[in-house]
Amino acid sequence: MKGIAEKVVVGYSWMSAFILLGSVTVLGSYLVARGFGALDLELVFGDVHPVNAVLMKERVLSGLWPAIVGTFLLVITALVFAVPIGVASGIYLAEYGKGRIKSTLSLLFDILASIPSIVVGLFGFSVAVFLHQNLSGRIYPCLLISALSLAFLVLPYIIRTTQISLESVPDGLRRTAPALGASKLQNIRHVLLPRSLPALLSGIILATGRCAEDTAVIMLTGVVASAGIPASLLDSYEALPFYIYYISSQYSNPDELAGGYGAALILLIICMLLFGVAFFAKNRFESRISRL
Repeated sequence: MKGIAEKVVVGYSWMSAFILLGSVTVLGSYLVARGFGALDLELVFGDVHPVNAVLMKERVLSGLWPAIVGTFLLVITALVFAVPIGVASGIYLAEYGKGRIKSTLSLLFDILASIPSIVVGLFGFSVAVFLHQNLSGRIYPCLLISALSLAFLVLPYIIRTTQISLESVPDGLRRTAPALGASKLQNIRHVLLPRSLPALLSGIILATGRCAEDTAVIMLTGVVASAGIPASLLDSYEALPFYIYYISSQYSNPDELAGGYGAALILLIICMLLFGVAFFAKNRFESRISRL
């Protein structure tokens, strides 16, 4: 009976893996089939020369270049805010938090992780309205508000990944540096964080993907259909997720829909590039740690 149950579990696991792999393959193939034909310089840069667009000598009005740049700026700005706060909070929960304070904060972070993105977007919009009415009339929904809202959205991923990665460090390794006279902060900085860095980077990879694909938040906090490349964090901006949503819901001819598929393929390529950089850094750290 035990052998039959084990075979059922193994078979179910293999079946689930094949279903997942097949779903990803079908989705990727469909996206490539519909969007690859639309990929060209005109889709990205419109009627502007690529060099002039990249050097910002001419404004791209009919291409995806502003949305591509806006997506990169959005993801990077959100991670700049989220990563330091998330890592610091995870360190506190793993190494300093005790008793009721730790359990309360853990509960709050779990609740934060369950909040729908549209609610975070409404909160960001409310913050923009409040600042516009009470601080400066020049503040509107903008790139900065969107980045802060996304940072708020992905904080639980980074916090939990940091906490779990630190708590999973073996006790023997954890106690070695204090036994040699190192302080707790030195132990965290020179032993625990380097050892848990590959797992921590996994959380940042998840946060990167969430920042790049979320549409509900940016719709309410600053993204527009046509804004060009933002000159500052307080400007409106374009982003690929919103462009894909806008085109898919309001396209007027097959060429526009093909452009939407092309934009989705570009967004997928951008996510793969960001993930590739993160995985490369993760593997480098893992190989370096294995040599220690």
